[in-house]
Formats: sequence, structure tokens, C-alpha cells
Amino acid sequence: QVQLVESGGGLVQAGGSLRLSCAASGRTFSRYPMGWFRQAPGKERELVAAISRGGRIYHSDSVKGRFTIARDNARNTVFLQMNTLKPEDTAVYYCAASGNNAYTVLPLGKTDYDYWGQGTQVNVSS
Repeated sequence: QVQLVESGGGLVQAGGSLRLSCAASGRTFSRYPMGWFRQAPGKERELVAAISRGGRIYHSDSVKGRFTIARDNARNTVFLQMNTLKPEDTAVYYCAASGNNAYTVLPLGKTDYDYWGQGTQVNVSS
């Protein structure tokens, strides 16, 4: 079992930056592949970025080159650095942990994740 708490959301102008953090409880954080999802009003929740236990990384095409996922196992935290933000990045951002703890696995589907945070709102104004 792991509990996740996101922080770092807020209001920013287009072109600005934010860094989201997701703090995990427990001493087994390093065993979990982690992901960042987002959900805009009226839209499906979508994967933004994921990182495996071994450090393999995925970023969706819509954020590639602008967002970066990273993890710090010593601090039980996963980050999402978001640069060059656009109004279409406005959404609630969720971090998630996958119970599939194979070292190289990089889960890319919502149903691959078992634990979810409450979300943090990101608003990007034009």
C-alpha cells in the first residue's frame, strides 16, 4: 500500500513553468513505477509521463520537449517539471503508482496503476 500527495499546482501565464511534486508514504517507493496523468473538464484522464523503477521514461507527444518526469527514491518523491506551459495544459494533475513492480516495466495505461493521489489543479492563462 502507498499513499500519494501531490503539490505544486497553481495559476501561471502561458510560457511559464511549474514543478509538481508527488510525495509517497512508506519505505517501498523505489519498487513502484510512477506516472503523471491529467484530466481536463469533459475529457478523459490521460497519461502525461511515466518512469519505471529502473529509470526508463515516457512522455506523451503533447508534452515531449516541455515536461520532464524524474524520481528521487531517497526522498520518496516523483516530480513533473513543466516548462513552456500552454492553456491546453490546464487540468487536474494526478500522480499514480503501479503495483507491477518489475524493474523495467513502464506502465502506460490508466488500468496499470493501482494507487492514486487526490490531484493538483494547474491553470494556464493565455
